Amino acid sequence: MKTFHLARATAAALIGVAVTGMSAHAEIKNYEFQLVQPTVKAGADRIVTVRLVDKTSGKAVPDAVIFSTRLDMAPDGMQEMATKVTPMPGTEAGTYRFKATFGMAGRWQLSLGAKVQGETGAVENKLVVTAEQ
Repeated sequence: MKTFHLARATAAALIGVAVTGMSAHAEIKNYEFQLVQPTVKAGADRIVTVRLVDKTSGKAVPDAVIFSTRLDMAPDGMQEMATKVTPMPGTEAGTYRFKATFGMAGRWQLSLGAKVQGETGAVENKLVVTAEQ
C-alpha cells in the first residue's frame, strides 16, 4: 500500500513539474517589437530605438538575438529603396537601437527578426518609422 501511495505522489509531482515548466515559457507570438519613437529626422546616422515586449506581461525582454534587419520604403511603394542598418548598443534592458540613413522624408519599414532566449521560433515584426524634414 505504501508503494502505491509513493508511486502516486511521484507521478503527481512529475505532472506538476511538467505543467510548471510549460507555463514558464510564453509562446513566441506573445512577443513583439514596438517603436520607442515613431518619427525621426530625415538624414544620415539617425538612431531608431525599439523595445521587445512580452505582450502578456507588458515587460521588456532583454538579451534577444537580432538576426535580421531591413529598412526600406515599402509603405510608400518603394521597397527597392533600402538602406543599411547598423546595430548599436541599447541604453536599457529590452531596448535595441539601430543607426541608419533616412535618405528622404516618408514612411520607412523596419523589418526585424529575433530569437528570444529560451523560446522556440522567431519574433518577426515590420514597424513603420516616419522620416520628417
